[in-house]
Amino acid sequence: MPNISLEQWRSLIAVVETGSYAQAAEKLYKSQSAVTYAVQKIESLLALKAFEIQGRKAVLTPTGQMLYRRALALVNEANDLEAAANRLSAGWEAVIHIAAEILFPTRLLLNCLNQFGQESPHTRVELIESVLGGTSDALYKGEADLAISPNIPSGFLGDEIMTIQLIAVAQCDHPLHQLNRVLTYRDLQSHRHIVVRDSGAKRDKSTATIEVNQRWTVSNIATSIEALTMGFGFAWLPASHINEQLQSGQLKALPLREGGIRIIPLYLIYARPDLAGPGVRRLAEILMQAAYGK
Repeated sequence: MPNISLEQWRSLIAVVETGSYAQAAEKLYKSQSAVTYAVQKIESLLALKAFEIQGRKAVLTPTGQMLYRRALALVNEANDLEAAANRLSAGWEAVIHIAAEILFPTRLLLNCLNQFGQESPHTRVELIESVLGGTSDALYKGEADLAISPNIPSGFLGDEIMTIQLIAVAQCDHPLHQLNRVLTYRDLQSHRHIVVRDSGAKRDKSTATIEVNQRWTVSNIATSIEALTMGFGFAWLPASHINEQLQSGQLKALPLREGGIRIIPLYLIYARPDLAGPGVRRLAEILMQAAYGK
């Protein structure tokens, strides 16, 4: 079986990308004879012709074009493997678990994860989307290295990363809007409240709802938004999640006398600050910078 080294493949790639053996040698800091020998060795071992000389240029044959594409993929994969090994040897984690409260802006979170992925493509990220007590549970159970939560559970420390604005809203044609006046708590009691279920083992109902005659409890914000746009109730939802619906007029803020807007702080929490690896710390830094617009 032919035994072709990565250095030989790199020589072939350099000849393709520079167009000549002389320029390839200059790019690789090697002698021209070394580059020529490497390419000839590939051709000899595989019993094929990769290049033909046209004037002063080395031009790929059809077979050579196939070799170039495969060689490029092979060398890139080898480079990625070396980079991953170097990160791991430097202490970069192979996988990071983050528990994020669903109130945190989804687009912002995904952009942060994407940036981190570009910087450390070989570190896997496992995202736990949680509600209220679910984030604390993930920390207590050791399921998260990093968490974004509306409260700091006992035994942990955290820094405020942002505040979230929850707005009381309903569909534009909802009966509450048809009253055409300032609304009170009593007005809400005769209409359906849509709430998102606490994903924690011990659910704190007092933080999730108000006392009304009708209530639907759902598992995620997307379902809550869909229910509201269909006119099935009212809810307090994060402004960042319903910008489009507010701008289009599908949803309208309820004109409550008081309590129409709730401000919720969110905290960034390390599960084990003293043991946090460079990947966890870098992801936390990216999240903080994005949240503060830096």
